[in-house]
Amino acid sequence: MTRVLVVDDEPQIVRALVINLKARRYEVDSAQDGAGALELAAARHPDVIVLDLGLPDMDGVEVIRGLRGWTRVPIIVLSARHASDEKVEALDAGADDYVTKPFGMDELLARMRAAVRRAEPVAGEDGPVVATATFTVDLAAKKVNRDGTDVRLTPTEWHLLEVLVRNAGRLVSQTQLLQEVWGPAYRKETNYLRVYLAQLRRKLETDPSHPRHFITEPGMGYRFEP
Repeated sequence: MTRVLVVDDEPQIVRALVINLKARRYEVDSAQDGAGALELAAARHPDVIVLDLGLPDMDGVEVIRGLRGWTRVPIIVLSARHASDEKVEALDAGADDYVTKPFGMDELLARMRAAVRRAEPVAGEDGPVVATATFTVDLAAKKVNRDGTDVRLTPTEWHLLEVLVRNAGRLVSQTQLLQEVWGPAYRKETNYLRVYLAQLRRKLETDPSHPRHFITEPGMGYRFEP
């Protein structure tokens, strides 16, 4: 069943979308602001997000950028803004489609279905695989193989690994990792990162005490080096 995250501060629009989506057998979560949207996206992993740009705590474009730091989930912007430069800004930030208010429910549902189809891996395609000298990470299949043997990771370990691998070679800050893996409420829990990075190193590094792939940048964050 497809899970949808609806983000809008207008209760009547949220209510209409929830009713229509549930009637079509979608699972639906909803948020009324940007912080709630980021937290729910991290916790619930929706298949598609319907996002209003005019949120009370932050602009929707900021939400898109926050999401694109760690997920490729389809994002459909639903907004009363008609100016072409605002549409371009949202699309450049990583939105997949743009529907202006007022909107037709059938059109929105069709665009959602198309976005979800585009996001699905094509049968027979391997998807992105990142390889090191000793282990490979298959981002599409969500599998890790080390020296010919599959490595079992917990969902949290996988999520942390995925964020780092998708940003290979780039520093990912402690705050960004905590927010994207655990949610905004955990942005100061740096001990979580120490514990889970130690677990990843133990499972994947040849010498966990001298890591080659999961590099700590003291006081700043972590970096994955293939």
